[in-house]
Amino acid sequence: MKLLLDQNLSHRLVDSLNDLFPESIHVKDVNLERSTDSVVWDYAKENNYIIVSKDSDFHQRSFFHGPPPKVIWINKGNCSTETILTILRTQFDSIEIFSKSKSSFLVLE
Repeated sequence: MKLLLDQNLSHRLVDSLNDLFPESIHVKDVNLERSTDSVVWDYAKENNYIIVSKDSDFHQRSFFHGPPPKVIWINKGNCSTETILTILRTQFDSIEIFSKSKSSFLVLE
């Protein structure tokens, strides 16, 4: 499972999640931190990434376009990077099941 972390998440998460999601990147790693959602969406689609974001725009886009790419929406509001890390680590099994499903969207809280 390859995650593409959106600009609203810390780039430091990539290293912290490397043991579970070794091919994951942050939009900053591929110079997409200032790109539109459409550009990020297309990059994820073309490169087989699951988008992880706190932005509801990707949630809406996933309903309109469907997969690929798949979207994980972290619906947690203003919280620390450590909280996001904990959510992604503790929900690994759910994310793995989601990655193999036909679903386009997963909400984590």
